[in-house]
Amino acid sequence: MNITYETRKDLPCQDLYELFLAVGWSDGHMTQDMLKNFNKGFINSTFVFSAWDNNKLVGCVRVLSDLVFRSVIYDLAVLPEYQHHGIGKELVQKCMEACPDSEWLVQTDEAVSFYKKIGFTINKDCFLTIPSKWF
Repeated sequence: MNITYETRKDLPCQDLYELFLAVGWSDGHMTQDMLKNFNKGFINSTFVFSAWDNNKLVGCVRVLSDLVFRSVIYDLAVLPEYQHHGIGKELVQKCMEACPDSEWLVQTDEAVSFYKKIGFTINKDCFLTIPSKWF
């Protein structure tokens, strides 16, 4: 495995969709309009880091941040066959290096043990949500 990391925000929509599908974040029902705009959340994020095996997108993460006080990690995904090789950890480290003094937040109910291993702790804050029409 020869993984390289990039900071580009305009990840190819089809590749990004296939990554989301592979990690179970999409049920496969996708309109052409949704697919055409699949990377808009990434393009409009503060930071985006992606992992590539040659020309294959194998992982990505995006961050929304005020660049000083708070930064939030969204959509950390690594293809299942590339998991447990340090790619997710490296993607998160790249985020934290981009804004080292920020408080870092992540909302997850599935990867708690992963985030705990790399230094995150659970706090008592309550986040309320309205679901996106895309997922």
